[in-house]
Amino acid sequence: MIKDTSAQDSVVMPKRRNGIKRLAIIAVALIAVALSAHAILNTASAAKSVDRASVQIATVERGDLVRDIAATGRIVAANAPQVYSPEEGLVTLLVRAGDSVSKGQQIARVDSPQLQNQLQQERSELARLEGELARKSLDARRQTLQLNKQLDLAKVELKAAERESRRANKSIKTNIISQIDYEKAEDELARARLTVTHAEQEVALAKDTLAFEVQAAENTLARQQLVVDELQRKVGNLTIAASVEGVVGNLFVTGRSLVTANQPLMTLVDLTAYEAEINVAESFANELGLGMDVELKIGRQTVMGKLSAISPEVAEREVTTRVRFDQSNLNQIRQNQQVTARVLLENRNDVLKVRRGSFLQSGGYVAYKLNGDIASRIDIETGATSMREVEILTGAMPGDQIIVSSYQGFAQAESILLR
Repeated sequence: MIKDTSAQDSVVMPKRRNGIKRLAIIAVALIAVALSAHAILNTASAAKSVDRASVQIATVERGDLVRDIAATGRIVAANAPQVYSPEEGLVTLLVRAGDSVSKGQQIARVDSPQLQNQLQQERSELARLEGELARKSLDARRQTLQLNKQLDLAKVELKAAERESRRANKSIKTNIISQIDYEKAEDELARARLTVTHAEQEVALAKDTLAFEVQAAENTLARQQLVVDELQRKVGNLTIAASVEGVVGNLFVTGRSLVTANQPLMTLVDLTAYEAEINVAESFANELGLGMDVELKIGRQTVMGKLSAISPEVAEREVTTRVRFDQSNLNQIRQNQQVTARVLLENRNDVLKVRRGSFLQSGGYVAYKLNGDIASRIDIETGATSMREVEILTGAMPGDQIIVSSYQGFAQAESILLR
């Protein structure tokens, strides 16, 4: 008969090590169940879930906020005068675009035969009036001499009449002459005295008349001299000189072309003084004011300046402004060089603020506040904004973390899970 295997069986005792392993497996299972339950609970409480790396988070803090405006512009010459043609004629350009010029250097010349001819005619008229004045002066001297001669003769006749009168007085006393002869001598004396008086008055009147005529001729000559001087000035201006030291900018005409009076010829750029021309959005036009501080970034250099001019009109939904800045420490700045600017509108002290972001596109009245991995929707009220920060008036406290990126994908959910 066949025996069973009981004789071959032996009792094997379990090892302690297997028990520890079993406990570890049970613990891991419990932890996994707990995590799964937590995730299920959180997922159930959050309407949507997004990747944490896809959102931007900022901390609400208290501090100073500077309201500013971002703008762009270019460097322009503070002094860039235009050169105009003084008269109609043919222009000859003595410089080319980009040439360096010094103050007083001749840069263009206008040939105006009409103006030259007019100057010669007026000079001829001036010479004629000078001759006329000289002739009137000679006539005045001649007439004065003639009148003085008549006065002297009248005085001689007066002396003769006085002598005859004395002789007649002596003769009448001794009855040498008749009464008629005596009275005749007295009449001759009276006539001589009257002739001298009238001659003196005529000489005085003639002198005044001749002086007036000479003065009128001198005034006419002086007026003509002014006409000649003005034409000489205009002829002198036909040679155009540079009013500033710098370079020639744009040329508006070509050489030997016909130009009219006051037609622009070229621009001169003064390289010793620059300004920044900044274009500001129309929405900020009412907030701009002269003297506001402006931070300019020119290449790698940053300088401070002040608003010096604001255009009264809006062009292409922008307002053009001018900024003066200290360029003593700047180098290698050029005309039309591009710049970026921050116009500092206002400085608010001790306000609640957060980093500016795309969440403002939602209207600035809602935000998502973080609590662990859950971002809950809260109502907020925003105030002043700057390029980098935005003021929080209500709805948040210092130290709160909110999502500042766009809420477009949140679908206005009450809570968001960040995974």
